[in-house]
Amino acid sequence: MADHRIVSVLIPAVGGQGGGVLSEWIIDAALLAGFPAQSTSIPGVAQRTGSTSYVVEIFTRPRAELNGQEPVFCLFPVPGALDVLLAPELLEVGRAIEAGFASPSRTTIISSTHRLYSIHEKMPAGDAIYPREWLEEAARTFSRRFVSFDALALARANRTEANAVLLGALAATGVMPVGVDSFRKAIEQKGVEVAANLKGFEVGYELVRRGADRPAPAGSVAKASVRPEFAAECAPYPEPLRPIVAEALHRLIDYQDRAYAERYLRRLEPFVAGDHDPYTLGGLVARHLAVWMTYEDAIRVADLKTRAARFRRIETEHRAPAGQLVITDYLKPDLDEIYGILPYRLVRPLAAFAERRWPRGRPTLGQHVKITTVSGFLRVWLLARLRPLRPISYRARHEHALMAEWLGAVEQCLRLDYDLACEVARGAQLVKGYGDVRRRMVAAFRALLDSVLAAAAIDPGAARALAEECRTLVLRGPEGEDAASQTAGRTLERLRRSVAGSVLQRDRLPSD
Repeated sequence: MADHRIVSVLIPAVGGQGGGVLSEWIIDAALLAGFPAQSTSIPGVAQRTGSTSYVVEIFTRPRAELNGQEPVFCLFPVPGALDVLLAPELLEVGRAIEAGFASPSRTTIISSTHRLYSIHEKMPAGDAIYPREWLEEAARTFSRRFVSFDALALARANRTEANAVLLGALAATGVMPVGVDSFRKAIEQKGVEVAANLKGFEVGYELVRRGADRPAPAGSVAKASVRPEFAAECAPYPEPLRPIVAEALHRLIDYQDRAYAERYLRRLEPFVAGDHDPYTLGGLVARHLAVWMTYEDAIRVADLKTRAARFRRIETEHRAPAGQLVITDYLKPDLDEIYGILPYRLVRPLAAFAERRWPRGRPTLGQHVKITTVSGFLRVWLLARLRPLRPISYRARHEHALMAEWLGAVEQCLRLDYDLACEVARGAQLVKGYGDVRRRMVAAFRALLDSVLAAAAIDPGAARALAEECRTLVLRGPEGEDAASQTAGRTLERLRRSVAGSVLQRDRLPSD
């Protein structure tokens, strides 16, 4: 670089992603190459596991040519004067852009596309995840060049770390005054997992050098594919529904058995047969019914916790040597979840007593199970073997009765208004959670069905708006549940007054 300026790099990293090591590699590489450099870190407020911004500045003229002079560096990045935004997580790109650091005429943004969800994304009952497309569009708009790829997936595939992959990507962009070999020497000099980090560096470097990092155009969506093992069974269904149905069959067979999957198809059939392109209602029922029929009871939790794939994944993530992994599962089932897996006829009296004795806040049984021991594994594994009893369990009877109530409401609304039926189908989003949360959400769901059906008998259009508003309010959290109840009450009162007024006006008309 002939202008001999300061190159500014901002690394907004979430705790545990190696942002500090990444900044040290960059500084060490600059010093090894003979350039003056400085690094500072600015701790932020904890969002997930803490967030810290690392600032690296490198003067582009070698120290040997400065004749004893020293450049003056800044302790904080200057908005609009950032050369590189190097983000180990996509949401941090959005934060930096919102703060005004990125410039479309100057900034190169390099980001991993994977997400670590923030507290505000996790808390609502509904889908509050910030759209990835918006973040990527903002990055394209506010950058001179946007480099994006899933660094975490690449790191796991190559048994390395994401920060090493990002360092390789940075080296390949050519925006730094530091040569590639200096980055490699910095990793070697650090002396931490040298072989693995060098491998990660080369993976990121080659990816960007080959141009394989090009982000997808805005608005592009990958077409869902049909699982080949279910292609024949899904062939009779409309094309938009085939991927959903195939995924549902895979999930239901894994959850219970093929007979259970066939029960799903029988329930779905009326809504597909009476639907039309683009099959919005059929798609909603297909998706929500599959999720609901695979509700996570204690048997399902035990099954997932004892699968070999789970242990392999944990070993890979933590690089634990064989035989040295110790896993303790913290379980806290409540009374409903305990007797819910037992036969309905056997526990019906107990369930009735529990509902009267503890209308809210059922007793819980806290357990710390070391699942990597023989006794701990057998406890959980034997619980998973109760799967054949699930169809006759108390929980199954309760859940499937509620599903039938929901499907009946959808069918009833379909005779009045197609869009209303779609809104009632979306209402199944409310049925989620465990313990007290699930009981509260089920109560909100029942209230929604009752109020919407009552409104639909008067005005289907008003019922449709009510269903959407109440669902949105409940998904915002506990405070929205009361608001939804009040909204439903006001709407029904208004509709009833309207009907009463119409009847009164009609009665006052003079007769012939």
